[in-house]
Amino acid sequence: MGNNLKEIKKKIGSVKNTQKTTRAMKLVSTSKLKRAEEMAKRSRIYANKLNDIFEDILSKIEVRGLENINSKFFENLKNKEIKKVDIVFVTADKGLCGGFNAITIKEVLRLVADFKTKGIKVRLRGIGKKGIAYFTFNEIEILDKVAGLSSSPDYEKSSEFIARVAKDYLEGLTDEVILVHNGFKNKISQELKVKSILPLGLDINGTKSEAKVSGEVVSIEPDDEEDMVLDQLAQRYIEYNMYYALIDSLAAEHSARMQAMDAATKNAGELVRDLTISYNKARQESITTELVEINAGVEAMK
Repeated sequence: MGNNLKEIKKKIGSVKNTQKTTRAMKLVSTSKLKRAEEMAKRSRIYANKLNDIFEDILSKIEVRGLENINSKFFENLKNKEIKKVDIVFVTADKGLCGGFNAITIKEVLRLVADFKTKGIKVRLRGIGKKGIAYFTFNEIEILDKVAGLSSSPDYEKSSEFIARVAKDYLEGLTDEVILVHNGFKNKISQELKVKSILPLGLDINGTKSEAKVSGEVVSIEPDDEEDMVLDQLAQRYIEYNMYYALIDSLAAEHSARMQAMDAATKNAGELVRDLTISYNKARQESITTELVEINAGVEAMK
């Protein structure tokens, strides 16, 4: 009985130590979430404005006709068949954040399976240790991978990464680029985001997105300088979409980890209560057994 009491007491101490750790991690994630959320909000304003500008550009391109556009970023919109797709995914560098990483990984697997049924070749490019580790362990090839960037978003490094993706697209090595990440919705929930970033104006089903077309159709001759400006704008557009995905994912990660650690802390508290009850019962049984033995000894001495 004594050994049993020692084991229960040891378990209680171990769970309490774990509870202290999860509580501390929750506080750290809460603090980091405040900064990441503020950064995500500011970045979202810029990203939304950039998207609005490109919607307007796409609508004007639809009006004037794609045959007047020589920018390679819009080339695949000219009814070109999609045979190769690059999927860029963003996961966390760390775990202990519930199903945050699993949601992104499952969506990537779903997209891969869906494209393969259509006879479309798929290549993966990943950011984040958890996603990279999963696909590497399952012997699924990752063409390009970067660790450490999702936990510390950097515009220059993310631009270098997406530039390699864009280079393959412009050289015809891939026909479409899809970005997948788990984004920040609010402090208690995240939302999966899947976006086709190349070619511009294409949705994830490989069809042209609806542009808000207004005004008269005007025939304009191709302009090299105009195409160069379009290329520069397109480059900036995909660079910022990549960077924003990292910031959005980081805020969502801290939100998910805060929830996971809060749940773990509560579960630890419940486990401590259950173990304490078991300890008290065992101790009571031990005391009762000792009293019975003492009484038996007294009776034997009479």
